[in-house]
Amino acid sequence: MEIKVKQIPIEQPEILEIRCHKLTDEIEEIISFVKSGQGQLGAKKDGRDVEISVMDIFYAESVDNRVFIYTVKESYEVRQKLYELEEKLSSRSFIRVQKSMLLNLMKIKAIKPALGGRYSALLKNGEEIIISRKYVLDLKQALTKRSFEAGGKS
Repeated sequence: MEIKVKQIPIEQPEILEIRCHKLTDEIEEIISFVKSGQGQLGAKKDGRDVEISVMDIFYAESVDNRVFIYTVKESYEVRQKLYELEEKLSSRSFIRVQKSMLLNLMKIKAIKPALGGRYSALLKNGEEIIISRKYVLDLKQALTKRSFEAGGKS
């Protein structure tokens, strides 16, 4: 089986296409694995209910007792409290980086120190997020763990 990966601009939707002669156990296992990695969150946009893929979320933020999730270009309101989202997303590369914010580690492009013991994370969509000094150690540990796990898989 040949595997091809093509990098596309961030504005384009990501698509996983499987081309096969026959639906084998191996292909079904791959499909099952991919589906287990995808989750959906119910949200609202302009009064409409929508489903957002967890993989598309850059960060979640609590503002004035309302919780919003942000994707590459859009923001959506969710019904959950931030701590409920944190519990749901903690196993999916999300960590708390401020009292009122969760960040998807998979959406970080670069990290650099900022003033007062804080850090700044540049996201893949160009936004910059400040990591409170209270959460810097958690961020470092999460990144070290992810780096170790990725290195252990090759």
